[in-house]
Amino acid sequence: MAETMKAVVKNKAGSGAELVETKIPALKSDEVLVKVIATSICGTDVHIYEWNDWAKGRIKNIPQILGHEFAGEVVATGKNVKNIKVGDYISAETHIPCQRCYQCLTGNMHICNNLKILGVDRDGCFAEYVAVPEIVAWKNDKKLLPEFASVQEPLGNAVYCTLVEPVTGKSVLIIGDGPLALFSCGVARAGGAANIFLAGMEEFRMNIGLKMGATEYFNVNKEKVDEIILKKTNGLGVDVVLDMAGGQQALNLALSTIRKGGRFSAFGLASGPVKIDINENVIFKGITVYGINGRLMFDTWFKMANLLNSGKLDITPVVTHKLPLEEFKKGFSLMMNTPKLCGKVVLYPDSKFLK
Repeated sequence: MAETMKAVVKNKAGSGAELVETKIPALKSDEVLVKVIATSICGTDVHIYEWNDWAKGRIKNIPQILGHEFAGEVVATGKNVKNIKVGDYISAETHIPCQRCYQCLTGNMHICNNLKILGVDRDGCFAEYVAVPEIVAWKNDKKLLPEFASVQEPLGNAVYCTLVEPVTGKSVLIIGDGPLALFSCGVARAGGAANIFLAGMEEFRMNIGLKMGATEYFNVNKEKVDEIILKKTNGLGVDVVLDMAGGQQALNLALSTIRKGGRFSAFGLASGPVKIDINENVIFKGITVYGINGRLMFDTWFKMANLLNSGKLDITPVVTHKLPLEEFKKGFSLMMNTPKLCGKVVLYPDSKFLK
């Protein structure tokens, strides 16, 4: 094996990143080394690439390799690794738990008190190789296409957010039109939702939502979505709201369209504090609110694998672009430009896997 690899690195504070030659990661005793086949760009990666206010306050280690979503083949294992072997085809849970704190010891590793995130707190996977702890390695079915295996981390967000309670026979409003919202359309359909309404801003992406299973979509910049939803539900409101966008506008829409006794899953992050009339919109309405952070380890991963491997969930429409790693700047441009004309963008360090 070579001693160096190509990787997309954040070399300095400020916008952008560079493709550089750097050392292949040295393995710790509990880690596995993975040859990356496919790696996909996430909104978090875009924030770091743009170097927005969140990135300025969150990223502590520069230079650092970007990326946290991937699929690849294990090529080496640390001496204490027990359940992963060379040749395994894996992806990874990106929330790396300490396995010692209260949350970890009570079945909540995904919100570990000492959580480290791949590509945020340590080197990521926009590279030919990545090292990850065995505890977060997830074995994939060999038949799962790399572009699908690589997006399981965000797909898991959608599975957790959508199915934290059953949606069978229920009306669902999904707020947002990013890839996670589009994934949620497919998950809600697979989960047996009766009606799936999608509210967003980007026509290209909302049309993908229709392919994924949305009943219909509404443009929040052009339509009074709250009035439309209430009319379509005979004034009752929807059973379930999934906020995949975040912010005051999304929160207002969610709370004005959810029925009494409904369920609100909050995943999208606001850029700052939001206001809520907790008396009228939560207590008197008797709604259930779930804060969705990451994926349940590993309950969500089993559900997701079963949905993908059974064919009940087809995410093909969401993966719109596949590029060689060398064209990462084009990938980021696709994610950043408006209007949005892409879903998920997948990068391939070795072009022989690019089909």
